[in-house]
Amino acid sequence: MKHKIFSLVSLLMVAMLFTACAPRVQAADIPVTDTGAITSHGGLVDDYVSLIDALRAAGATVEPGDTVEQAFFSVTGQIIKVNSADVQVFEYESAELMEADAAQVAPDGGSVGTSMVMWMATPHFFKAGRVLVLYVGDDAAVLDLLKGVLGEQFAGR
Repeated sequence: MKHKIFSLVSLLMVAMLFTACAPRVQAADIPVTDTGAITSHGGLVDDYVSLIDALRAAGATVEPGDTVEQAFFSVTGQIIKVNSADVQVFEYESAELMEADAAQVAPDGGSVGTSMVMWMATPHFFKAGRVLVLYVGDDAAVLDLLKGVLGEQFAGR
């Protein structure tokens, strides 16, 4: 009887050891390494992660930030710091859904749908794949990085 209890306790301890050593699955929407760095998808910009990859490959310092809501877009966005400048990234389920929101943006970026917007600086709208990117600012280096990975802006000044 003592042998069975000892075996059972030993088996339980081994199971607990393997459970404790098993890798944890992160609940984030983006792949993350053990150090918290975003991992690469590689290839062209299609989504949030590939945008960050492309910006980093172009030499930018990129750090994920808080979420952001824009009443005129149908999805919640994510702020990323590109060389310390705030850039808003809106990732959609499909390119078609992204294009539907992008179609609402006036060519000068002054309105989106029926919303007139008073920007704190110059708005610049970019799009690629399933992401719509909004940079409100005038930092030429940040604009060059965004143009380099996303192409020319589709709206803004």
